[in-house]
Amino acid sequence: MSETTVEQGTSRTTGDTHTLHWVLRLPHPVAAVWAAVATPEGLPGWLAAADVFEPRLGGAVSLRWLNQDDPAAAVHSGHITAWDPEVVAEYTIDLHGRCRFHLEPAGAAGATLRFTNELTGDDAFRLDCLAGWHDHFEFLVAALDGRPKDWSTWNLDRWRELRETYA
Repeated sequence: MSETTVEQGTSRTTGDTHTLHWVLRLPHPVAAVWAAVATPEGLPGWLAAADVFEPRLGGAVSLRWLNQDDPAAAVHSGHITAWDPEVVAEYTIDLHGRCRFHLEPAGAAGATLRFTNELTGDDAFRLDCLAGWHDHFEFLVAALDGRPKDWSTWNLDRWRELRETYA
């Protein structure tokens, strides 16, 4: 089991466009991280169910957040806007905008994940997303360690704590 901690993300705002960024140094090989962030089998363990996932540039993607009670609010769709297996997966979806996962090998068996989310909205939405992504990246670390998220146990407590930190 790793002792990976998720460092606080950063954000930059131009007008109403926010660019959120994280760098995660993970003690797992690129192939394992890729499987978690870029396959319909890996995504539900930490982020969302991939109800539609066409793994190619221009392919359709539809992600259903598993921490939502309202099914209509839970589904966000779009397209794969960058795709280079085991290097870059980028999804541009309604609500969350452009979500880019860039992987690099790190050391003998690790990976660095550089995540960028470019989205549009007010400052409250920016803070919501900073807290949300951070929360999900903690789930990613656990999933990579063999403990995928049990969504029936999800609640807002950690998200609220993170949002306060980012505010």
